Amino acid sequence: MLDRNSEIHTEAAHADPISDLLMGMRLRGASYGKLRLAPPFGIHFPAAREARFQFIAAGKVYLQSEGLEPRPLACGDAILLPRGDGHSLVSAPGVAVRPVDSFERTPLCADVCAVSQAPEEANRTSEVLIFTGRMEFELDTLHPLVGLMPQVMSVGALLARQPEILPLLAAMEREMATERAGSAGILARLADVVAATIVRGWVECGCGDATGWIEALRDPRLGRVIAALHRDPGRAWTVAEMAAEMGSSRSVFAERFAAATGTTPLRYVAALRMRLARQWIGRDRMAIDTVARRLGYGSQAAFARAYKRVTGHPPGKARTSTPPTSQEAAAAPLL
Repeated sequence: MLDRNSEIHTEAAHADPISDLLMGMRLRGASYGKLRLAPPFGIHFPAAREARFQFIAAGKVYLQSEGLEPRPLACGDAILLPRGDGHSLVSAPGVAVRPVDSFERTPLCADVCAVSQAPEEANRTSEVLIFTGRMEFELDTLHPLVGLMPQVMSVGALLARQPEILPLLAAMEREMATERAGSAGILARLADVVAATIVRGWVECGCGDATGWIEALRDPRLGRVIAALHRDPGRAWTVAEMAAEMGSSRSVFAERFAAATGTTPLRYVAALRMRLARQWIGRDRMAIDTVARRLGYGSQAAFARAYKRVTGHPPGKARTSTPPTSQEAAAAPLL
């Protein structure tokens, strides 16, 4: 006999496909830096595969990035560049910039370092304090949300609706202003929470002006199908089964799916599986035969053929084309 409470809970859990998929998207901090700078200064962060988080704990800076007007940021501002676009933080527009890797750094703990470009006798009222971080999106189902996010996401857009984030920002300011034991680690964890809150706020606001795939998720019937594919990518999905999930004919489903996502249902499933495979093989160092089984392939050979057909490379190449694990990257620059 079914437990009705469990049934209701399950239905509620999948009532909102966007929230359902968001559960599989997490931010994991890769490295962080505490920057203490005195004007004039300019520091450039090159484009990277990871997202970049910036928090201004004291002073004022300008954000410069290709395609954007210089944007002022003041004490308490936090921004996230979800796709890691190259950008600079400068004390004033037009100031010459230096690559972040050219600054001397002092390790504070395992994944946090300090950069000080301000002399000790500098006027503290003009000093600028920044907490920066590289963050990896852990996309268990590799959904396209990150690609739909704006170039820069700001905590400022959340404050009116989510005033509870203010104590987090205030705590970051206090930790940056003091040298208390463990402050570096606490700052890193606070940064993770603030960045994740920025992403959640964007999703809760309807994902801004994003259309296409998001519009498909907003369609209750079509969104139910997409969420089901992401929950169970290893199932031997057929177009008929997907159409049944939507409650329509195969032709109507296929037409609406292609119009919303720009691809066919079966190609969508294949791409989803191969993106997952690349993550599991490259990042998680999972055995290829294990990946094949998890994704529903009857043999490693069948999986290898499918992987090469979609990506153009054999599965083993994922081990060399994916960034190293945190242990392997322990000696790498922290910023």
